[in-house]
Amino acid sequence: MQTLQQTLDLILSSVEPITEQRKTGLIDALGHYLAEDIVSTVAVPPADNSAMDGYALTFNDGTPDQWYPVTQTINAGHTGAVLAPGTAARIFTGAEVPSGADTVAMQENCELSDDGQAVRIRDTQPGDNIRRQGQDIAIGAPLFARGHRLTPVDIGMLASIGKAEVNITRPLRVAIVSTGDELQEPGEKLHSGQIYNSNRYLLHTALQSLNCTVMDLGRVQDDLESTCQTLLRGSDCDLILSTGGVSVGDADFIKAALAKTGAMTSWKLAIKPGKPLAYGRVGTAPFVGLPGNPVAVFVTFLLVVKPLLNHLRQRPPATLNRPFPSGFKTTKTSNRTQYLRVKINAQGQIERFGNQSSGVLSSLSWADGLAVVEAGKSVTIGDFLPVILLNDHAYN
Repeated sequence: MQTLQQTLDLILSSVEPITEQRKTGLIDALGHYLAEDIVSTVAVPPADNSAMDGYALTFNDGTPDQWYPVTQTINAGHTGAVLAPGTAARIFTGAEVPSGADTVAMQENCELSDDGQAVRIRDTQPGDNIRRQGQDIAIGAPLFARGHRLTPVDIGMLASIGKAEVNITRPLRVAIVSTGDELQEPGEKLHSGQIYNSNRYLLHTALQSLNCTVMDLGRVQDDLESTCQTLLRGSDCDLILSTGGVSVGDADFIKAALAKTGAMTSWKLAIKPGKPLAYGRVGTAPFVGLPGNPVAVFVTFLLVVKPLLNHLRQRPPATLNRPFPSGFKTTKTSNRTQYLRVKINAQGQIERFGNQSSGVLSSLSWADGLAVVEAGKSVTIGDFLPVILLNDHAYN
């Protein structure tokens, strides 16, 4: 068996990142991965502007009871004239503060003269209610690094600096294949000895959520020649993933198929769940063979496949875990690193799902994260364990 880090080092060192990129408009860039660093060439806001409807003035220009003649009105999108000493400008939210003014008194703190031509202020301090030039984004500020995945907020930020297009890495093409005579598709009638193919849908949608283009090769029968032919259909993709068929049973043909269609360089992983894992190539396409049990599929996808996808996109590795105190204890140890399905309780402790079998997919739906217990270690109540929070890292 190999450790997770040994396996990742082996896989990532053998695969070249994808360099193809394309330019796209902002609306179509959502969910894509940047192929460039983004540095702002403008300031946001571009000039001092008013945070309130009110009156712009020079604060130390007069006495507390002074009336300021209102000499101009400035609406958002318009520029006012230089403010003369001892005067005020009616100003609206977002409008550029005129030269000569250093304070905006919000209208609730202002008293207008009967004719509306002068204003007196109260409860106002120097510099109030002005959004300073560049307070959001300064010229030269680095915003996003190459490999960053764009969210709706990111798209808004790019628009705010006037960026109409960005360079993105082209979506990765990933082929998936399910192995096993026992698999049946949802919607079909189950016969004796069959199970529904949950792994296909879990894997397909997990890849879609990471902006991959999925080539679904369907189910392959437990037959060496069929396995070879199916794998070769995905050989022009950036990655091929399979589920099942990587254990030691007589009907597990992935290892033999890789020997005929390419090469296999790794085969067992010292984690639980997820021990049976194959790595190699089909033609020139990298191949990862995931286990058959659904929780093991999810865990190995998270720990092995996602770092590989990030590497292909030249995306920096993610920090996967945060420490939480344990609300449970264990008496048995394992010679493999364990990834336990846990939920964070009201006291901020993690509680373990009762059945940690790799076939209990409902445990992942219940869980907030995976608690990492290193090989040979036991857990006592209060121990801090690293937890991979699933909402943070599963599909982003």
